[in-house]
Amino acid sequence: MYQRSEAMFGGSGGAGMLSLDRAIPAFTPSFGRADIGSPRRFDHLDLVPDLGAQIGSRIWWRGLATCAGLCALTYTLSPGWRTIPGATPAPMAVAAWEENRAQSIAPLAFGGDSGRRMGATDAVQPLAGTPERPMIELSATIGQGDGLARALERAGVGSSEASRVANLTSDVVDVGDIAPGTALALTLGRRPDKNVARPLDALGFRARFDMRVQFARENGAVVMHRLPIAVDHTPLRVSGRVGDGVFVSATAAGAPAKTVEAYIRALAPKVSMGNLDADARFDLVVERDRAATGDVRFGNLLYVGLSEGARATRMIQWTIGGRTEWYDAAGVGQRRSGFAVPVDGHKTSSFGMRFHPLLGYTRMHQGVDYGAVYGSPIHAATDGIVAFAGWHGGHGNMVKLQHAGGLGTGYAHMSRIAVAPGARVAQGQVIGYVGSTGLSTGPHLHFEVYRNGVPVNPGTVNFAATSLLSGGELQAFRGKLARLTSISGR
Repeated sequence: MYQRSEAMFGGSGGAGMLSLDRAIPAFTPSFGRADIGSPRRFDHLDLVPDLGAQIGSRIWWRGLATCAGLCALTYTLSPGWRTIPGATPAPMAVAAWEENRAQSIAPLAFGGDSGRRMGATDAVQPLAGTPERPMIELSATIGQGDGLARALERAGVGSSEASRVANLTSDVVDVGDIAPGTALALTLGRRPDKNVARPLDALGFRARFDMRVQFARENGAVVMHRLPIAVDHTPLRVSGRVGDGVFVSATAAGAPAKTVEAYIRALAPKVSMGNLDADARFDLVVERDRAATGDVRFGNLLYVGLSEGARATRMIQWTIGGRTEWYDAAGVGQRRSGFAVPVDGHKTSSFGMRFHPLLGYTRMHQGVDYGAVYGSPIHAATDGIVAFAGWHGGHGNMVKLQHAGGLGTGYAHMSRIAVAPGARVAQGQVIGYVGSTGLSTGPHLHFEVYRNGVPVNPGTVNFAATSLLSGGELQAFRGKLARLTSISGR
């Protein structure tokens, strides 16, 4: 306790450290921080020294006495631990217990084996043999890491018939590509005796998004019938007003969350997503497959558009030289050599001196705050290694990334952390979610940038755009862009 030093990019005393910061004239700042304040009367008196340093000194003993006094005061003011008596019912007699057991549903813990039926008494005698049903209809599900044949055998199908079904299915789709969670509807027939598996009379399941297969027993053998499913491959176009944020507005308009995240990552190198006007309009096109059964499957993001006043940005992906990049309408590509905006939100506080809303005095604000909706994804500004992920005083849940060239970034006040220390992350990867932990007045992201441990203004980091299409490549590119922008949207 009273500890003032923490590893990462510098010393301690971060923006959220609850200590007598202003009463201490000098200490090593966190990430290169330093508290700004005027001298006071008792600057020489340190009531809360670091108990992990100068052990045994007079200052250390004074701090230990302060700690002991606070602990004693807490114990003195505690309400105590008086026990609360509770009424305990008397145990049931043996006869009453037997009568109750016979008239209730006995759980497995008390020997019940009849499901929803009443537990058996000593008067019940088991039958020597019971007749079997001539047919059993049941359903099974292919689990994660499971296989079709294994799921069938688990449902009671013989190994030879399960293997035949898997071999027939491989003519339609690789059995390893059947999605986990696929439901199997089975019908098992009569067997000659209880020592063999029931024969498979019928089986139906969806092998592919556009194909269902049906198995039936014909002339004593299992045969397969293919039932194609009609699929509409028309892409989905979603557009609307940015409002409180692109992520919230686009998902509310019907765009998948993963597609909106890809949309934000594509625009981030070209547009400052944190400073968008509420009246700006987003526009995106995503692959969509709609089956006649009502199922919908989304694919890759095809088109990215954003208009703000007189400025309009339109981009699609194009592959040239074995590398796929986002190109704008002029054929200019994008290479992420700088930082990307880490969250979809609006800037609420800039880098520099400011009046702290909770501490009540003016101090250096060594980062940029982005107001965002609680739970919005936070992305890594660029490639790096997770140097810290956990609770960091007034910063609350925080992630710190170490980048090449002595650069570092910090992301504070998260509601949840999505990475672990030591992990490598790529630019745009989700590392956490917006929250209001630590010294915070509401959900937002506090974003910091460091160069060799010294805070720098994140607004001074620029983006770079390279690669230009020309000739026939540019004509083909513009033709694809025209086709995508002609799709009607919702």
